[in-house]
Amino acid sequence: RLYTVARSLDWHGSWMTEEHLMFKESTRKFMEAEIVPNTERWAEQGMVDRDFWYKAGEAGLLGASAPVDFGGAGVDQSFDAITTYEQARSGDAGWGFGVHNICLHYVVAYGNEEQKARWLPGLISGEIVPAIAMTEPGTGSDLQAVRTSADKDGDDYIINGSKIFITNGQQADIVIVVAKTDKDAGGRGISLIVVETANAEGFERGRNLKKLGMKGQDTSELFFENVRVPRANLLGDEEGQGFIHLMLQLGWERLAIGIAAIGAMDSMIDETLTYVKDRKAFGKRLMDLQNTRFKMAEAKSKLDVTKAYINECMVKLIDGELGPVEGATAKWWGSQMQCEVADECLQLHGGYGYMMEYPIARSYADSRVQKIYGGANEIQKELIARSLED
Repeated sequence: RLYTVARSLDWHGSWMTEEHLMFKESTRKFMEAEIVPNTERWAEQGMVDRDFWYKAGEAGLLGASAPVDFGGAGVDQSFDAITTYEQARSGDAGWGFGVHNICLHYVVAYGNEEQKARWLPGLISGEIVPAIAMTEPGTGSDLQAVRTSADKDGDDYIINGSKIFITNGQQADIVIVVAKTDKDAGGRGISLIVVETANAEGFERGRNLKKLGMKGQDTSELFFENVRVPRANLLGDEEGQGFIHLMLQLGWERLAIGIAAIGAMDSMIDETLTYVKDRKAFGKRLMDLQNTRFKMAEAKSKLDVTKAYINECMVKLIDGELGPVEGATAKWWGSQMQCEVADECLQLHGGYGYMMEYPIARSYADSRVQKIYGGANEIQKELIARSLED
């Protein structure tokens, strides 16, 4: 059947089944009912309401691709892609769903049965809010240079170090910490260790960082001073697998950034069309002026070309064939197009576009970080360039 919506722009793909469309419709209704009315308030308070996580869990958004045995729906990540798109399409960039989804898949992929039983039900219900602690004050995209250490002490690790720019940091109940279990082994000395924050003596949350955009998303400094964690909280079969685990997940993580980009572009173009069709200048609607029409045509073309590539990546994702190069391309291209569309759409709003009461102003500010997190776009281009030499 055809999927009809009130808005003029939407995401379609040949890979979408009847189940995808039904999930898409229910997810959109959830976003319109639970996110849209609260976006500005969350931006003011610097984080989403804690009980919103429970609502998302009840709506089935947190565990779509989690195993049925632990309370999930047992479907593939294409359903997570729809949630990512619909959140961005709603005009929100505050809720930390993307990081939640990343953490959930680390537990699914690398956790043992005891770890899955301990953490997955809470992640799926919203009872557990997760974070992943990669970035440090002195390291950004160079994950091999992390200095946070995890030293063995009997049946425990003793973690020392600090992290920065950690999404969900203020609310996180578990933190997947990227740490060195062997300081002399470079990337082969990196492990992923789960810190349960409620009883972690020596763990402290820093301030909720004030950002250019994404103001409704709590982003924190985290500090670890002799934090004792059971060695049973190591993700993976043995130490030193953390860097490999990170690399294996990056294809999906970066594709998700591209998916968020097309959702944001749909939202911004839709908002701008409404504005230019209503606003008049020189006795005409802005939409009747040739410059406006050309700019809107350019924005729509950038969006459609990006959607075509994202859909190609979605087919590969569903078939288990998505590689790091595809993810890198989706990430850098999607975020670049998103920022270009944001700039042109704001310009078409004129002075009103610079006012924060207009959604385009918030979207413009929210868009900029897409070219930075998940690995800066320069890193993505380097990965693509290396593939040309193979």
